[in-house]
Amino acid sequence: MENLRLVGTVLLAGGALALVTGWLLTGENPDRGDAIKTGGLAAGSVVALYALWLNDRRRRVDEERQELEQSRQRLESDRAEHDRERAADERFLRAVELLGHEADQVRVGALHALAGLARSRPSYTQDVLDVICSYLRRPFDHPRYAAIRGVPARFEGDERDADRWLQVRLTAQRLIADLLPEVGTPDAPAYNLDLHGATLEYFDIANRVLGQLRARELNLYEANTLRGCVVRGPAWFTGSRSWGRLGVHNAVFERECWFSRFTAHERVDFSNTEFRGNTKFANSSWSGPVLFRDARFANNVDFSHTRFAADLDLRVAGATLTGRTYAMRVSLSHEHHLPPGWHLDGSREGDLGLVRA
Repeated sequence: MENLRLVGTVLLAGGALALVTGWLLTGENPDRGDAIKTGGLAAGSVVALYALWLNDRRRRVDEERQELEQSRQRLESDRAEHDRERAADERFLRAVELLGHEADQVRVGALHALAGLARSRPSYTQDVLDVICSYLRRPFDHPRYAAIRGVPARFEGDERDADRWLQVRLTAQRLIADLLPEVGTPDAPAYNLDLHGATLEYFDIANRVLGQLRARELNLYEANTLRGCVVRGPAWFTGSRSWGRLGVHNAVFERECWFSRFTAHERVDFSNTEFRGNTKFANSSWSGPVLFRDARFANNVDFSHTRFAADLDLRVAGATLTGRTYAMRVSLSHEHHLPPGWHLDGSREGDLGLVRA
């Protein structure tokens, strides 16, 4: 086909040369040299047009070849991504299955496998956190916890078995902290944590960014901390119990934060914490020291029916603090610092005085 086009072009160019030259030579006083030169230009134009067409055709063929190659590469990439997704799904399901294994070391390995999957494929991070949280929500007790509570342990087996399963749970807690982004990370995602009813010991997610935090009915032992956390979603600690120290200082709660019916047996620190949404401590009980020094409340805070049986420092940031204090009781035998305009009425009998605001 190319040869035929080339022959046709040569013939057409020769015809243009003969036609133009012959036409110019038929005039008056023709100049033979100029006529041949003009005819040559006409023939060259035909050849040039053919060369331009040929280059354009080759360009379009090259573009089509490149598009075909790109389509093939995209198809291979999509196929490889599909294979990786399938392999990741299989790893995820296998690790979840192994969390029910009877051997504690197998469960620890399954937890690390889930964390590794979340690190290599960030799209799985929320799912992995959900699985780890669901593991921590499983009923668990330890003879040491029972001794702290002063009741018999709800655990079948000896203390060595309890220690083995405790190590698995501590691993799960550490991996949650590892998977949450640190405060200050650019464009940090806010992952949700659902720890409703979990039993935690030495739970440390200091300086982490969270989304929604569901922490109702928690049982907290030893020392636990949310120091410096930024919680972007709602935080619920309703009905939780802290049997050890709890640090919530230097934190930021961007939405509602509820400690209703919260029970604390030891020191709790809210110093320098910022509460930007509605905040409730209603019907809570605090047996250890509670610090709100330089805390900031954007809205009214609800302290109704709260009981502070030890030291209380409510010297919050700002000129004053407005809130509901109905039936709020504070120990008369311990040190207390109330906001301006609040005073403690100790006229009634007993160790607790009513707060008047």
